[in-house]
Amino acid sequence: MMSAIRRAARAILATAPALYIFVASAQAKGPDSLSELSAQVSDAVVNISATQTVEAKRNKGGEGPQMPPGVGPGAPFDDLFEEFFRRRGQGVPDLPRQRRSSSLGSGFVIDPAGIVITNNHVIADANEVTVIFNDGQKLKAEILGKDQKVDVAVLRVKPEKPLKAVKFGDSDKAKVGDWVLAVGNPFGLGGSVTAGIVSARNRNIDSGPYDNYIQTDASINKGNSGGPLFNMDGEVIGINTAILSPSGGSVGIGFATPANTVQPVIEQLQQFGETRRGWLGVRIQNIDDGIAETLNLGATRGALVAGVDDKGPSKPAGLKVGDVIVKFDGKPIKESRDLPKLVAATPVGKDVELVIMRGGKEQTKTVKLGRLEDGEKVASKDGDKDRPDGGGGASQSVLGLELSRLSDELRARYQIKDAVKGGVVITAVDPRSDAAEKRLQPGEVLLEVNQEAVSDPAEVVKKVKALKNDGKKTALLIVANGQGDAHFVALPVE
Repeated sequence: MMSAIRRAARAILATAPALYIFVASAQAKGPDSLSELSAQVSDAVVNISATQTVEAKRNKGGEGPQMPPGVGPGAPFDDLFEEFFRRRGQGVPDLPRQRRSSSLGSGFVIDPAGIVITNNHVIADANEVTVIFNDGQKLKAEILGKDQKVDVAVLRVKPEKPLKAVKFGDSDKAKVGDWVLAVGNPFGLGGSVTAGIVSARNRNIDSGPYDNYIQTDASINKGNSGGPLFNMDGEVIGINTAILSPSGGSVGIGFATPANTVQPVIEQLQQFGETRRGWLGVRIQNIDDGIAETLNLGATRGALVAGVDDKGPSKPAGLKVGDVIVKFDGKPIKESRDLPKLVAATPVGKDVELVIMRGGKEQTKTVKLGRLEDGEKVASKDGDKDRPDGGGGASQSVLGLELSRLSDELRARYQIKDAVKGGVVITAVDPRSDAAEKRLQPGEVLLEVNQEAVSDPAEVVKKVKALKNDGKKTALLIVANGQGDAHFVALPVE
């Protein structure tokens, strides 16, 4: 009896691997059907029609005849009068004519009372926005708020009865390989459903300061913008925003803004009609291996402070150019682009602890966050002030760079603003050098070498020579463009 049981057990165990492979294979093929999910969410997905009316003029710059009273754009026989003037060899009167341009996109309802979400670029500059529902109903929409940085807009319609709505899910739980469903209005065709998987997460496509897109191979085309990307529970985990395509059509690489990125922005737009993001008041850049070695970081991590705003909250907190922010409010900064997202999502006015590396040692600073939008307004109002400048001096060659003192003649030649004080001008770059590989260009100004200011080419040569004598492999430079925007560059001293 026992031997029979053992034989049966061995037979089951022997078939287990094949059974497991079969189950895994079935899961890899995805769900048998997405019809129930599609039916569940489709009525909450809408088409967005945005119309912009602009004034266009005919016969620009001409001294054409005046139209008779009562004749003009939109009036009866308008085209007839235009042809009349043209046949007589006269210019068409320089009279404003309204021109309407339209765009189509997608959106989705998040509140049965009439709150609709879409992309900012779908409705940007629109004079009139119409929301078109699955049943053909059309409602005029009011724009409650919009944000260009994460490309989201909040609309409100006034329905006669509660609308079908969908909820946001936790986009951080989405894993590469998870099945997703995209619903939208591609090419104006109306409600269309496509399916695919999450292809990648946290994608940076250089479209804005807070890029962390979900990449998917679910077909996304023009007109899908602003539509939802659903998980298999019918929750919105992203807003379909962009595609990567040489042809303009879907090639299986689409991008959705994660729900966890847009939700705080949507809440602010609903409450205030505008965003209220945290602001540190520093300009940062990436850290490469050369910079990490020079600053004794031990690894490429953190965000390097390349500039401190004189009117920003980091100035009184004691942050300096050359500091490396490695933690913000207890969260590690693995790369520089992590910092803006964390700062923006933090409440204005909060006292935040920063852990920085300075001189190879950790320090802790406390910063009371300002408001980013206030900082941007101040920056746009600040003009450049006239400042005296020196000039003259022999040029020197070092690190693949031809350097000269900052003179009035060079300032004018390279259009270097008065805001750039001190430093030496790069007048030529050896195309075979590491400097050329790091994209240094003539007209840029070298301000510091290893965090020491320079004002003469001979000083640069001297400091580089000292680094060689000390056995250092890399020189850390601060270089500014003609507008005064500075960044760090690490160059080998050999």
